[in-house]
Amino acid sequence: MEYKDYYKILGVEKTASQDEIKKAFRKLALKYHPDKTKGDKSAEEKFKEINEANEVLSDSSKRKKYDELGENYQYYQQHGNRSQGFDWSQYANTGGSQRSYSFSGDDFGDFFGGSGYSDFFDMLFGGAQKKRRGGRTMQARGQDYQAEMEITLEEAYSGTTRVFKLDTESIKLNIKPGVPDGHMLKIPGKGGQGRSGGASGDLLIKINILKHNVFERKGDDLYANLPVDLYTAVLGGKVEFKTLKGNVKIDIAKESEFGKTLRLGKLGMPVYGKPNEFGDLYLKLDIIMPKNLTAKEIKLFNDLKKLR
Repeated sequence: MEYKDYYKILGVEKTASQDEIKKAFRKLALKYHPDKTKGDKSAEEKFKEINEANEVLSDSSKRKKYDELGENYQYYQQHGNRSQGFDWSQYANTGGSQRSYSFSGDDFGDFFGGSGYSDFFDMLFGGAQKKRRGGRTMQARGQDYQAEMEITLEEAYSGTTRVFKLDTESIKLNIKPGVPDGHMLKIPGKGGQGRSGGASGDLLIKINILKHNVFERKGDDLYANLPVDLYTAVLGGKVEFKTLKGNVKIDIAKESEFGKTLRLGKLGMPVYGKPNEFGDLYLKLDIIMPKNLTAKEIKLFNDLKKLR
């Protein structure tokens, strides 16, 4: 079996910190990502190799196990023994594992097609077949695959659909309204193929909600600033605001202070899995001071100052 030098693949020293590993991975991933190297098979293989190296070195437990193997493997070679005679079995993993991928496109085939990671990785972390007496193999469940998908806050509010390819199959993923950030959706049976008739693993997709330029989400509630001109804040009136549900007119009480928070019931996010239930919307008054005052306006403000 071919030994994989993950440190060399990422171009880092064996003493590299997690930040150094992360930076090296991101730099190489951007360079060899399939979106930038479409049709270049060698670049696709390089990307998979980089992803595999990062999967091991960014995980403290995997890295520790890999380092232990590496030290013994190098010792074996340095003493003149052939690498083919190295005893891999003591490092072979006999349990299942989960593979992680970061992806935001619509074609998972490059990542989940075929065997995925190398035989070297599978030997260490992927789970080998266990044999019964008499040489018969036990059924083994396939590995779970994990990917990440980005959606907007508007899509999380209304719910959305994604269609992507997994090998030659088109899969439709329905995302319900109110899905939380970081929520994991499971597509049963779309992971790695089982062994000896065992069930296939699952495809787990983590939903990442993009940062919004107006709203901040906390659970099912939304928070935002409400711009209000000085005159409306002092005299009272109505201000229009665009919520994720639509435009609403909000009553502003006279003599409202900067930073005052208004609660608009049921105008927050839908409660995931509970139709017709919503969080609240909290608006903090952001009073806008007038600029470029005319001479007449300045005089009026001075008159008000004298009255106060």
